[in-house]
Amino acid sequence: MPMQLAVSTRNARLDAIETEIGLAPTLKIRTGAPPSTCAAADSGSELVSMILPSDYLDAAASGSKAKSASAWTATATGAGTAGHFRIYTGAICKIQGTCGLASGDMALDNTAIAIGQAVTVTAFTLTDANS
Repeated sequence: MPMQLAVSTRNARLDAIETEIGLAPTLKIRTGAPPSTCAAADSGSELVSMILPSDYLDAAASGSKAKSASAWTATATGAGTAGHFRIYTGAICKIQGTCGLASGDMALDNTAIAIGQAVTVTAFTLTDANS
């Protein structure tokens, strides 16, 4: 039987991630596949950069933590097809993953991005393992 954690432990671990990243981190949406790890250099071209709201994630519940109701929207400064995202504290990547319309780790309202276009994150959820 694999190791299991109580839901309260999973929730605490997820809430600790948001605390460690801090208030108002930067989200960057980029073209192409994400780098091999968060420690690797950026890949692709930057399409959108936004400062997330200070309360950007809801409190963890049932082993997951979702985007808050606050708007995650910014104006694109690049053009291309969104492929991945990175969330930074200062210059340090803390979370990365894929993005798409209804697939990927982060959902966007549109993945074909043009300069000057408003881009909105429609869904983002962290889910803890060991259930």
